[in-house]
Amino acid sequence: MPTVEELYRNYGILADATETAGQHKDAYQAILDGVKGGAKEKRLAAQFIPKFFKHFPELADSAINAQLDLCEDEDVSIRRQAIKELPQFATGDNLPRVADILTQLLQSDDSAEFNLVNNALLSIFKMDAKGTLGGLFSQILQGEDIVRERAIKFLSTKLKTLPEEVMTKEVEEFILTESKKVLEDVTGEEFVLFMKILSGLKSLQTVSGRQQLVELVAEQADLEQMFNPSDPDCVDRLLQCTRQAVPLFSKNVHSTKFVTYFCEHVLPNLSSLTTPVEGLDIQLEVLKLLAEMSSFCGDMEKLESNLKKLFDKLLEYMPLPPEEAENGENAGNEEPKLQFSYVECLLYSFHQLGRKLPDFLTAKLNAEKLKDFKIRLQYFARGLQVYIRQLRLALQGKTGDALKTEENKIKVVALKITNNINVLIKDLFHIPPSYKSTVTLSWKPVQKADASQKRASEDTTSSSPPKKASAGPKRDARQIYNPPSGKYSSNLGSFSYEQRGGFRGGRGRGWGGRGNRSRGRIY
Repeated sequence: MPTVEELYRNYGILADATETAGQHKDAYQAILDGVKGGAKEKRLAAQFIPKFFKHFPELADSAINAQLDLCEDEDVSIRRQAIKELPQFATGDNLPRVADILTQLLQSDDSAEFNLVNNALLSIFKMDAKGTLGGLFSQILQGEDIVRERAIKFLSTKLKTLPEEVMTKEVEEFILTESKKVLEDVTGEEFVLFMKILSGLKSLQTVSGRQQLVELVAEQADLEQMFNPSDPDCVDRLLQCTRQAVPLFSKNVHSTKFVTYFCEHVLPNLSSLTTPVEGLDIQLEVLKLLAEMSSFCGDMEKLESNLKKLFDKLLEYMPLPPEEAENGENAGNEEPKLQFSYVECLLYSFHQLGRKLPDFLTAKLNAEKLKDFKIRLQYFARGLQVYIRQLRLALQGKTGDALKTEENKIKVVALKITNNINVLIKDLFHIPPSYKSTVTLSWKPVQKADASQKRASEDTTSSSPPKKASAGPKRDARQIYNPPSGKYSSNLGSFSYEQRGGFRGGRGRGWGGRGNRSRGRIY
């Protein structure tokens, strides 16, 4: 084993030889042997090996392996020095291997070391993006779970920081191709991260790009399979996938496949849905997603049939007025509960799809059925007016900080819900029913007048990513507004959902792991 003095002497020989350093193989071999010495010798070897690496292609494997030994040294300062120099080995055919090595080193729990690995990966990314991605995806597909997890997070956070000259169209196509392989077997959390990665690619900002992403999500959601409402994983997977799809829909990228699936398979089973997420109002969650998607539904094959399913579900939440006794008093003990949050979603969805078949209420329903619906609408509208007056009175004169209290924020949302329902009911009371009014769903931000034009232009020209897929909007604890008790006493929910954890079970859709993988270094 060479001493510190011998290492410096051999360094001098190679440095003085400049471009003819390759003729002094023995000197370089002595430096490689430095990795077997003490801490001082190793520290010098970590710097000297990469410096002259390019002059000795025949010793490339030996040099890289020697540097890797230093990357695994017990002395953290030696490891850091060795990792810092790794990009110097990323030349030609060696680059994918170096990328693979660096990806494995992401499992480090030392923060300084971890940051060095990140910087080294970014450094070689700028030399050869496809080669670096090859190393990353190799480990995502075949590596240890911790390496896979950190490699995916690296891609989801770092790709967007790279300049356009690095993220070329060819590179983005490579990312899409490799991501499709990974998406064959992912957890829910991994799926959300990959949607974040893919939706940030410039080449997928176009209408056709967004359409590709929607198709990817639809495939992940298994919309061709039968829906099992009693399987929490099945329900969770559908909701997670739908949340990822919602921000991608527009007037040019239709939600038809998802809306159809919800109408045909989910709505009829709404009351039997189960969820692994504690405290989640799963029925309201589903109805909110359906409402958001209904605005962008294209031509539907079984429109009348699905509109009927939606109508029937709406009726379940639109009670008939209670029968009155001969003395005019309520014959029953309790007034029906008015589920405003549910009705807002269902009425909005019906209103959106009803535009596509405007004679549904007049031509497709018999006269008795239409009369029954009008009675339900009228009864609900009376209850609405009571609450709207109470809410306006409660909020009257309140501005600024006064409106920011939890109680008043809930009342503001409740007022939005009741006003929305009121507008939609008025439309349906027209003769014939009208579908012209527009409302903003209570949990969505109010759109500015030019927002639709802006969205349309983004579909074809934007170079910025679409809104982050709902790994979802953040959710405060569920809040329910309890109006004062009385004839129309009920609850108004202001629940807003959030993205939840994985699809549970094994990778991807909960169906088993990805096979056994070797342990230890697989450089």
